[in-house]
Amino acid sequence: MTDETTNGAPEAPKTEQAGVRLQILTQYTRDLSFENAVAQKGLPSGEVQPEISVQVSLDARKRPTEHQYEVVTKFRVQSVNAKDKAPLFLCELDYGGIFHIEGVPEDQMHPFLMIECPRMMFPYVRRIVSDMTRDGGFPPFNMDPIDFVALYRQEIARRMQSGERPANQPLS
Repeated sequence: MTDETTNGAPEAPKTEQAGVRLQILTQYTRDLSFENAVAQKGLPSGEVQPEISVQVSLDARKRPTEHQYEVVTKFRVQSVNAKDKAPLFLCELDYGGIFHIEGVPEDQMHPFLMIECPRMMFPYVRRIVSDMTRDGGFPPFNMDPIDFVALYRQEIARRMQSGERPANQPLS
């Protein structure tokens, strides 16, 4: 008879599971600009109905350190008065992150960088834009969630039409 006791559960394997390892090393504001077009002259007379457009572009590159990538999201948020198209404000933000990524196959790395990394940074971008519009004298603008998968597909279609480098090639 032995003194060992077990709880009936099988012993966990001693090998590490193969899978994706993602770590955000840092996030930062790379460039930020806010222009209040009505600051000195005041809001236009009559009713102001803001019309807001949001443009998003993404960029990613491999860093010299192994398994490290930099992803930059560029947002351009512009508001004009719907009635006369007079500009109200313009907010431009380049927001970056440095990620340590392991376990993603090379042919899937580009979509991973252009979808998952921006998705993780988006809440911070949204807060910065909201704070900037509020601090600029306007009601806070809370961006709607962005479908980064659809954005990636649009970029692939655009690249195919223009004959640019396919997105699945290694990043430089």
